[in-house]
Amino acid sequence: MENFKDKVAVVTGGAQGIGRCIAEEFRKAGAHVCVIDKQDGPHYVGDISNKQVLEEFAKEVFAKYGHVDFLINNALPLMKGIDECTYEEFQYALNVGVTAPFYLSKLFATHFAAGAAIINISSSRDRMSQPQTESYTAAKGGIAALTHAMAVSLAGRVRVNSISPGWIDTNYTVYGGPDAIQQPAGRVGNPMDIANMVLFLCSDKAGFITGENICIDGGMTHQMIYHADHGWKLDI
Repeated sequence: MENFKDKVAVVTGGAQGIGRCIAEEFRKAGAHVCVIDKQDGPHYVGDISNKQVLEEFAKEVFAKYGHVDFLINNALPLMKGIDECTYEEFQYALNVGVTAPFYLSKLFATHFAAGAAIINISSSRDRMSQPQTESYTAAKGGIAALTHAMAVSLAGRVRVNSISPGWIDTNYTVYGGPDAIQQPAGRVGNPMDIANMVLFLCSDKAGFITGENICIDGGMTHQMIYHADHGWKLDI
């Protein structure tokens, strides 16, 4: 395991799912972890769609540690589609998924330590869609684009990369049958598949990687699917 002893890692949406796994892996590696999540728990509780919450959280991190080594923008935006999603709900999804990562990065900009890294959690939905997912998809596409923009703006100071997970079962359910077989990797993903990449991208081993989006989806986005081809059937 990578040694992050006494490094400071900030994880948004770190109370459950992928974010919790990332936070736990950083702790195992010796890092100090600052989690913000709107879910109650032994962490900073707050809604990152709120500018004041972000500013107060950043002040608390600075007061306690004085610097940040790693920022993991993981918090999950709302998923609603064009038929039901209101203007306010769409704006909220963008606030959580794009504006908050941008603003936290801005707040931390002068406090990043040497060798710092930002990892944005996007989604394979940044390049493919199901019906009625516009708010989530727009937010994830936005953070993927934000990644390469910040990588250029912060060049020489902070490396910035993003990860696009595919189907990740946060309960670590082991699927068989079609759910597993349809994926070129032969299984559904779990949070460790993402956490392992986050820690790698934050390590010195990834020192020449910045501005990249890495899709971790078991190969699903590279699999062409046509009706009646190779056993695939579309039920109408």
